[in-house]
Amino acid sequence: MADERITTFPVKPKLKPNSKKLSSTPESKYWRSFKTQKISNQNNPITTFPITSIEFSPISPHYFAATFSASVTLYSSQTFDPISKISSFSDFAYSATFRSDGKLLAAGGESGIVQIFDIKTQEKKEIKSRSSIRKLKGHTRPVHVVRYPSFDKLHLFSGGDDALVKFWDVASETQVMEFHGHKDYVRSGCASPISSDMFATGSYDHTVNVWDSRVASRESVIKFDHGHPIEDVVFLPSGSLIATAGGNSVKIWDVISGGKLVCTMDSHVKTVTSICVGRGGSGNSNREEFESDKSRLLSVSLDGFMKVFDYSTLKVTHSMRFPLPLLSIAFSPDCSTRVIGTSNGVLYAGKRLKKSTVEDNKLDQWSFGSANEPQKRVLRPSNFRYFQRGQSEKPSEEDYVVKRSKKVKTAEHDKLLRKFRHKEALVSALNVKNPATVVAVMEELVARKKLLKCVENLDIKEFGVLLEFLHKYSTMPIYSGFLIALAKRVLQLRTEDVRSSDVLMGHARNLKRSIEEEIRIQQSLQEIHGIVSPLLRIAGRR
Repeated sequence: MADERITTFPVKPKLKPNSKKLSSTPESKYWRSFKTQKISNQNNPITTFPITSIEFSPISPHYFAATFSASVTLYSSQTFDPISKISSFSDFAYSATFRSDGKLLAAGGESGIVQIFDIKTQEKKEIKSRSSIRKLKGHTRPVHVVRYPSFDKLHLFSGGDDALVKFWDVASETQVMEFHGHKDYVRSGCASPISSDMFATGSYDHTVNVWDSRVASRESVIKFDHGHPIEDVVFLPSGSLIATAGGNSVKIWDVISGGKLVCTMDSHVKTVTSICVGRGGSGNSNREEFESDKSRLLSVSLDGFMKVFDYSTLKVTHSMRFPLPLLSIAFSPDCSTRVIGTSNGVLYAGKRLKKSTVEDNKLDQWSFGSANEPQKRVLRPSNFRYFQRGQSEKPSEEDYVVKRSKKVKTAEHDKLLRKFRHKEALVSALNVKNPATVVAVMEELVARKKLLKCVENLDIKEFGVLLEFLHKYSTMPIYSGFLIALAKRVLQLRTEDVRSSDVLMGHARNLKRSIEEEIRIQQSLQEIHGIVSPLLRIAGRR
């Protein structure tokens, strides 16, 4: 018995990877607290148009504008009901954007005209085609980018499919500057959050240009290459970093260092269509709440996923899947609403109920009740509930939690291994028909130097079950190294039994046939590898 050892824990499969369960962090709880509501943006279910852009008003109550087809629709961020509809476009509308005071809204169109609307008095009525107060004409192709500078109420910039970026004086409807630097469609742009003179535009020529309206040469001050057609560009809150979306990646660039690449996020499997900056938390003092001063980068893609990216730690902190390809996303300035636009005109709007509101309502309900209400009975040691008080309280950070050890569930083969009944343990594992468990038991018997002795003691029926198992799983890559060597030893050990039984002979033939087929496949793969590898080396040198 010197070579025996007792297993105090159940035998675990060594070849099967452990599945790690995602932890429920305060941040993931925060993003899951947005209750998603589906809003159909089309009256005709047959003809659907994509939601090309979503923008929130910077002024409370933070209406948001969504562009689709030939209209711009304003929605309430509280009830998600349509407030007004701008339908003065003769073709498609793009890139609705609010001025910094929230009183004007501008949008581009397929005809190359930028239209500006006064929305401060247009609530609850339809805005007709004559309601635009300014029309900026200068682009010869569709305009997909319209943005107001952060603090400037008199100017805006636009970019179109004519590869031009223009800077406008809104009051006089005249073009102040024209910037040349892109060679393809300009489809995205963003104003600097710290300067009214700087803005960035992204193009399908894979480049991002940072412009300064004070530069007389009309050339970009910074230019960098994303590597894919750029779908969206966003300045991060500090103003020193720029995030770009193109292909299936989101990249962050340092503006101060002249466009140095900071990091790359490749968590999407299809084209990333839109990105925005969101802030977490509601400012509560609850230590389990996600901090309100933490900014995150939100991205949506044609793969239907919304990702939350922490660019300070370079990690994806949350992910959510939707049933449709996603084209646009926006996050309200008060951190209470998130809206996502899809390719078939459906809006997924999420509203978050702050915990402080619920707690205040409960406090008002109990603190300002009637004076005649009976007071809560004080628990005394004579009451059984007195000894159960505090059992449901959650521990604080300073508390030391004593946890009860979980009872380990023991399978039948583990019980037999503890009793040194090796053959019965092997038969029990084979009857379970779980290859990971069977291989784990076999490895344990190898460590005890009892596996071959157990094989010798198997009767004809049990030995047939072993041969059937070897035939079924010996060619699987994760088990082949161990099981093929075992099959060779087993057949050598029980040759006479195999020859004397037709059933065992059939199992042996099947095992031999499957192994020979696997050898032929591996030889073919090696031949293909020998042909392809020199070609790859030649291509790499070029």
